[in-house]
Amino acid sequence: MSASYAIRADMAGSFLHDRKLDESEPLQWYALQTRYRYEKQVAAQLRHKGCETYLPLRTECHAWSDRHKSVTIPLFPGYAFVRISRSAADRRSVLKTPGLIGFVSFGKRVAAIPAKQIECLQLLLKENAPFSLHPFVKAGQRVRVRGGSLDGLEGIFLRHDNEKLVVSVEAIQRSLAIEIRGYELELI
Repeated sequence: MSASYAIRADMAGSFLHDRKLDESEPLQWYALQTRYRYEKQVAAQLRHKGCETYLPLRTECHAWSDRHKSVTIPLFPGYAFVRISRSAADRRSVLKTPGLIGFVSFGKRVAAIPAKQIECLQLLLKENAPFSLHPFVKAGQRVRVRGGSLDGLEGIFLRHDNEKLVVSVEAIQRSLAIEIRGYELELI
């Protein structure tokens, strides 16, 4: 079971510093890195500032020796999403949030998240579709198959097409396509 919440803020709060929202100013989703276990607090503080935030959550059943309890935790620990304009003033206001480490960036460039990716996450969690977390694998990375008859097979991930994974086996300098149903990959 999973859950999430998306907060559409009033956009007239202190976050906008009492300025009128310019309709020509496009809003963009950004990923934020938070301190450990501060995701919910950061999202709440940004919501209080008037930001639109999204924190995908999932529910897990934790078992202890004396009890079982359902807990709601972030789908991506250490991350939350915010939708703001591209202006430096808006980014500075977000950066002043306690518990926030900063915007996810590559080099010195803040990484924008396509709205479609956020919509897909929201739909997946809303519909309670079965899913499992999986390490992010990019073409060119070394991977190892975990489980099944190919357990321990190592190679280089090439591409993912229609439920097939093409892995290059360096020892024999050959590539093979395997069905990934039932197999799990891990980064090496």
